[in-house]
Amino acid sequence: MGRIVILVGSMRRGGNTELLAQAFAEGAGKNNTVEMVSVADYKVNPCIGCNSCFTREGNQCFQKDDMAEIYVKMKSADLLVIASPVYFYGISAELKAVIDRFHTPMRNEFRVKKLALLLVGAATLPELFDAIKLQYQLVLQFFHLEDAGMVLVRGVKDIGDIKETKALEEAYKLGISIHD
Repeated sequence: MGRIVILVGSMRRGGNTELLAQAFAEGAGKNNTVEMVSVADYKVNPCIGCNSCFTREGNQCFQKDDMAEIYVKMKSADLLVIASPVYFYGISAELKAVIDRFHTPMRNEFRVKKLALLLVGAATLPELFDAIKLQYQLVLQFFHLEDAGMVLVRGVKDIGDIKETKALEEAYKLGISIHD
């Protein structure tokens, strides 16, 4: 039984991204311990690139915000799921701030071996997710992580639109497929 952390990058409660992440969590919860970490519940400042975490005791960031709580969760995760709405071909700013704060030697203490991606966008363009998928592939390669899968959903804008697609079922099935 593995431990999964899902970083939910939507500030909109009950929105399509959260519904997709919940469907994944329901499936994954059959064989794993799953924790959803919503950016809406944490105040995380952007990384300023000062690199002081490289020399500070415990590699702690000088910024006093909620990122310290997220680091604790990441240290026990075997699999990380990135779930985000797509704004202008990128993940949400709030989620990007969390991911950028992984620029710390503390990430060497993370035991994450696999990564999964859940994306929701209102547009229907075929290339909607291309920029994010490229970043995802680069992260997989750089950190030698296994791709646990993706669910990419186009054409959902208003809360609940995702219920009219097969995406929730896809996310549930992807979740069930996750096991040690």
